[in-house]
Amino acid sequence: MIATLSRLFRARLALMNGIAALAGVVLHPRPGEAVLAALVFAGVALMAAGASALNQYRERDLDRLMLRTRSRPLPTGELGPGEVAVLGCGFAGGGFVLLLIAGGTLPAFLALAVLLWYLLVYTPLKRRTPFALAVGALCGALAPVIGWSAAGGSPVDFPPVHLAVLLYLWQVPHFWLLQRRHADDYRRAGFPLFDPASRGVNPLPFFLLWMLALICTALMLPAFGLVRHGAALCCAGLCAPLAVALFRRMEPALFAYLNLFPLLLTVALFVGR
Repeated sequence: MIATLSRLFRARLALMNGIAALAGVVLHPRPGEAVLAALVFAGVALMAAGASALNQYRERDLDRLMLRTRSRPLPTGELGPGEVAVLGCGFAGGGFVLLLIAGGTLPAFLALAVLLWYLLVYTPLKRRTPFALAVGALCGALAPVIGWSAAGGSPVDFPPVHLAVLLYLWQVPHFWLLQRRHADDYRRAGFPLFDPASRGVNPLPFFLLWMLALICTALMLPAFGLVRHGAALCCAGLCAPLAVALFRRMEPALFAYLNLFPLLLTVALFVGR
């Protein structure tokens, strides 16, 4: 059952969202007590887990068509649609309550808005356009803004927005590589793919420019008081292998590193604070 729930809630992704929100709390000038940080971490992780379950409920017809998603609890019959809907709403609701306790209505409703954006905008949009990934990336990028707001800051303060931009710039190439790795699966399910090469367009310059933007954004972290200059250089250094792997067309290595990048970035931010 633990393995089943882990697949339903995509536990690793939920934890990564919780850690990103925790970064928003810790990087605030007045981060508050450890209890606040724990509540924010748990609240965002629970809402991300609930969103994953509700997304699988909505896409259960398509998940059966894809090799990558056939092992999820709904296609395998381990859980029924009603059970998944209840679990998803329960986890999302629990996360909402924890965020209410931690920081009041602002972080709680920000997280709720992200959840609704994910389910009501991104989920249906990705069936219609390959550029939905640019819309979906907003969901994971806003976790630090939620954490910052829970610590007493404004969601439009430059520091959390800067960190959100950094995470956004990471997510787009990550989603694109995921599509490329499972292109046949996505086509089988009827998802449109972002594939410039199929139209005779070389995507390499675009993504090298994207990596350059990611590196420059990391180097600007000290300007908003988030980290010291040495830590910013470390963050930018973490981005460099992405550009090298992309330039040399080392897609397996690039995808593996992109999966590790958020964790490495968070560690660099915490250490450099």
